[in-house]
Amino acid sequence: MTTVLVVDDEPQLLRALGINLRARGYEVHAAATGSEALRLAAAHPPDLVVLDLGLPDMDGTEVVAGLRGWTDVPILVLSGRSDSHDKVDALDAGADDYVTKPFGMDELLARLRAMLRRSGGKDELPTVEFGGNVVDLAARRVTRGGDDVRLTPTEWHLLEVLLRNPGKLLSQKQLLLEVWGPGYETARGNLRLYMGQLRRKLEGDPARPVHLLNEPGMGYRFEP
Repeated sequence: MTTVLVVDDEPQLLRALGINLRARGYEVHAAATGSEALRLAAAHPPDLVVLDLGLPDMDGTEVVAGLRGWTDVPILVLSGRSDSHDKVDALDAGADDYVTKPFGMDELLARLRAMLRRSGGKDELPTVEFGGNVVDLAARRVTRGGDDVRLTPTEWHLLEVLLRNPGKLLSQKQLLLEVWGPGYETARGNLRLYMGQLRRKLEGDPARPVHLLNEPGMGYRFEP
């Protein structure tokens, strides 16, 4: 499993990044300070680092320099600073790429995948087959009998979380948090609606699903 070290002093962003990365099969270690990041990196060497420049105890470029003293791990820098000098300083210190806040999660994930490919890392994006469907997680594409199955972004995100956890019961709260984000933990109607849409598109008999299963009052699971 690909390990990502995420370093940011904003709790909400740290949590959102963790949720999105774990949903896509990454193992995530999180740090809110530069010193904690360097300690975690030494204890659990990551395959990727996502690093904010504005940390409370040291500048992010110091963390980059500290990492570069012993590892070539790909480093993606995040920052609210738009000044080109900050970007140059981070890249000169040894960072591999730079994203300015605010950023789109899809763009961030695409940049991480590209960095992994360049470094020869373990970008685990399998193809999953079930019930006549072929789901290519890397290409974000679903086909059935050779024809494309069109999914909305929310349908895709929900399906991806389920497929990343085969056989595991995922609670309604967990799915709502991972797919819709904080503040939607009680929006169970959303979950029922989108699960119903996925079943109509992907199950042979949507009324009697065999892959996208519901445990009443508890949650949902994907059975290959």
